Amino acid sequence: MTSCSSVKNHNEQMLEMISPENLREDVDFTYSKLQQLHPKLYWYISKEQLDFKFDSLKATINKPLNSVQFYFKLQPIIAQIKEGHLSLKIPSRRLSRKEIKTLKNKKGLFGRFEYRIENNHLYFTENKDSIKNIVPGTELLEINNEPVSKYIKKYSALINSDGDNRTFQRYFLSDTFFNFYVAEKGILDSAKIKTLYNKEVKLITLKRDVKNEKELAKEKIDSKRTPEKKVNDYVAFSNSYNRSFRFLDKDSAIAYIKIKSFSGTYSEKFYKQTFSEIKKARSSYLIIDIRDNYGGSLSEINDLYSYLVQQPFVLIKPSQLTSRMSPFRTNYFRKTNPINYTFKTFAYPGFFFHHLLSVYKGKDGISYYKMKESKPTKPKEDCFKGKIYVLINGSSFSASSVFSSKLKNDERAVLVGEETGGANDGTVAGFYSYQKLPHSKIELPIGLLLVQPNINFEEKHRGVFPNFPVIESLQDIIDKKDVQLQWILNKISADKN
Repeated sequence: MTSCSSVKNHNEQMLEMISPENLREDVDFTYSKLQQLHPKLYWYISKEQLDFKFDSLKATINKPLNSVQFYFKLQPIIAQIKEGHLSLKIPSRRLSRKEIKTLKNKKGLFGRFEYRIENNHLYFTENKDSIKNIVPGTELLEINNEPVSKYIKKYSALINSDGDNRTFQRYFLSDTFFNFYVAEKGILDSAKIKTLYNKEVKLITLKRDVKNEKELAKEKIDSKRTPEKKVNDYVAFSNSYNRSFRFLDKDSAIAYIKIKSFSGTYSEKFYKQTFSEIKKARSSYLIIDIRDNYGGSLSEINDLYSYLVQQPFVLIKPSQLTSRMSPFRTNYFRKTNPINYTFKTFAYPGFFFHHLLSVYKGKDGISYYKMKESKPTKPKEDCFKGKIYVLINGSSFSASSVFSSKLKNDERAVLVGEETGGANDGTVAGFYSYQKLPHSKIELPIGLLLVQPNINFEEKHRGVFPNFPVIESLQDIIDKKDVQLQWILNKISADKN
């Protein structure tokens, strides 16, 4: 009963109109919390510029708005801070248990396709189920009689990458376009779309089909966590693995590791088994593929790095905070039900003293947070001693960029692909303080740690640039031609010859 009431109240609150005075208070609240908690707020934008943008925003708020409408006014200002991890959470309608159960038995509407955005156009790149015979390469022109280009322009303003990077937005918007659309329009059972392929325009109605018994049974089997699924970090939603390993040639000279996310789940066991196999095979080359990897665990990349070097190393520089009290603003009891609240209460002293003892004052007077990744780490016994290639692209973000920039700085790997979406010189993330705007109730997660790789900084406000740029085209993706991986294989073949 409490759950149903909570869902109802949340959905009603989303639609309530908020007075201009209260909305302006939310703007001030947002800026004050950013100034209080964000350790590098003026990294890519000056204080004068940001002051002006927030003041200008308040001047435009002259009529009541609901929380979703207000989000689309405030988030573009947050995006101009140019911190990829910094973003308001878009308000979305909560579902009742009955609605969740109904949706579980239905297939996705837009989520059953893969997409790519190119020059403000949205293309289908994959249609595994051959829905309505939509061919990869087909452009999506309209949804329910509204041009897609309008939404691309609108949603592009919501996305911020690190600094002056321009590769991240396209990838991230391709992945999240329909997240924004559904948050704005609601969950639909059907949609009328207009498509274009080979100069032929088609009108198609997509429907949320009901899953049959065979499909439901398969989902149940897929959701079971076998030892293999645990080590390779299986993701049931996408029916894929976050980590995988194989050899690319008959004599096992070329080892290939694909990492879709540094999730940290069973990662130590995966790398221990993988590098043991690589050592036994006496592989000469290692390719690490972190394209489309949005980041994750620093602990995992520290562990992985220890298999790639033969000398002790330090992954990151000491992590800066705005104050000694920042770690205690992480909303310890956030999203805690009554039962968990009891357990968390008993565990709180451990949480408190861990953070208290982890913060220290540097000689420069700045507060820092102790992390094992900022201390020397020894190489692993099975460390790889051959040549390393790393594949990167615009959606190699956060921890992926820290990993890439460290390898490049230490000249331990050759980077191939395109500029990463995350900054070369670090980012603000770590753990978060989840602030809720008082009137609109929009949530603002603010990263509390300045995380920077232990490198010589470039100060370019850009991502990690590859040693060898290789750009894949839309047609390469449609044809499933991996031109970036093939470039490396061709280079290895030439080296051998």
